[in-house]
Amino acid sequence: MTSDDHVVFIVDDDERIREALSDLLDSHGIRAIAFGSAGEYVSADKPDVPACLILDVELPDINGLDLQRQIADVDHPPIVFITGHGDIPSSVRAIKHGAVDFLTKPFSDADLMAAIGAAIAEDRVKRAARAELSMLGQRYRELTPREREVLPLVVSGLLNKQAAAELGISEVTLQIHRRNVMHKMAADSLADLVRIAERLEIPITHSRRVGGNDHE
Repeated sequence: MTSDDHVVFIVDDDERIREALSDLLDSHGIRAIAFGSAGEYVSADKPDVPACLILDVELPDINGLDLQRQIADVDHPPIVFITGHGDIPSSVRAIKHGAVDFLTKPFSDADLMAAIGAAIAEDRVKRAARAELSMLGQRYRELTPREREVLPLVVSGLLNKQAAAELGISEVTLQIHRRNVMHKMAADSLADLVRIAERLEIPITHSRRVGGNDHE
């Protein structure tokens, strides 16, 4: 019985390899989905669960290393390369661009399973980070325009009086906005709010502005 909380994608043009890897994974209770080409893998609907991509280097439609480069800018499972013609430059290139491992056939089941385990664990961490970032982004979008102005001033280290002067509002009004920001962003402390701002890549620089109206 295979687990549905993670999956391993196999991309190899050799049917015997696909079947052998699928059987191996099945024996470990891991769900496997196999493809005979990069095009099949890219166009297929895939379950949204932690995953690993076992990718052959030599494919009929594209080199596996080129596929790695093409999908580098999108969310994709960590890659474990397999090849029958390994060479040092290829392995260095693969690892440099984020591959978990580069295994030359014939490789041991233990080495492959260790690489798969590391890849799935890495994907779980990445997915958790993306989920947290998405949640923080949603909270940030729920801030009012004024609160979005207050946030970078607060995390820049300005005192309430200084931040209020920057925006041309009273210190009391600034404090209200600051409390609202802390509450909406679910920040327990200023340090927590600074960490959130860093995660969202919110610039903490600000321009000097004199005067202004106390608009909300």
